[in-house]
Amino acid sequence: MEINYAEFIGSFTLTSQCPKDQRPEYAFIGRSNVGKSSLLNMLSDRKDLARVSKTPGKTQHLNFYLMDNTWYLVDLPGYGYAKISKTKRKEWEKMIDRYLGQREALCSAFILIDLSVPPQKNDLDFIDRLGEMRVPFAIIYTKADKVKPGKRGDNRALFEAKLLESWEEMPPSFTTSATKREGRTEILEFITSVNEKYLSFLNK
Repeated sequence: MEINYAEFIGSFTLTSQCPKDQRPEYAFIGRSNVGKSSLLNMLSDRKDLARVSKTPGKTQHLNFYLMDNTWYLVDLPGYGYAKISKTKRKEWEKMIDRYLGQREALCSAFILIDLSVPPQKNDLDFIDRLGEMRVPFAIIYTKADKVKPGKRGDNRALFEAKLLESWEEMPPSFTTSATKREGRTEILEFITSVNEKYLSFLNK
C-alpha cells in the first residue's frame, strides 16, 4: 500500500462526534514521548501530518485522518503523562475508553512500545485493559534506531516475556524506526489485509 492522499478530518472529544461512514479505523496510542507523531508522519509519508513535540500531552483529542479516502488513522492521547492534572487525566482516560469500547468500525488499535527502554508497567496495564474490553490490537515497537542491532531481540524478548505472564499468545507486532522508515511496509500491508476482511464482512 502507498498512501497518496491524507486529510485531517477533525478533533473530537465524544465518540458521537466522530465520522459515521463506517470506514475502517486504526487507532494509535502509547506512552508520552514514545515517538507516535514521528511514526504517524512516517506511515502517511507526510512531514507534518501529526505535530512532533518534545512536550508530552500535545494530543488531547481523538484526531481523525482520512487515508486515501479508504480508512481512518486515529491519533489518540498518550498515557503515562505526568504533567497534567488528575482531573484532566481522568477525562482523557474516559474519552479513550469510550472510543475503544464503542467504535464498531475500529479494526485494530496499535500500541506503541519504546524498544529502547525496559518493560513499563503502564504499557502492560494498558494492554491488559484492551484484553478486558476485547479490543483487537497489534504492537508497534518504536525507536529501533536507538537500540544496537544485537539488543533489539533482547529488548523485545523482555517485553514479551512480561506480557506472556498474563497472555496466552502474542498479538501481531512490528519493529519500526521513523528516521529510517523501517517497518512502514509491514504495517501498511497489515492494514490492507484487515481492511479487506472488514469490507468483506460489511458486504455480506
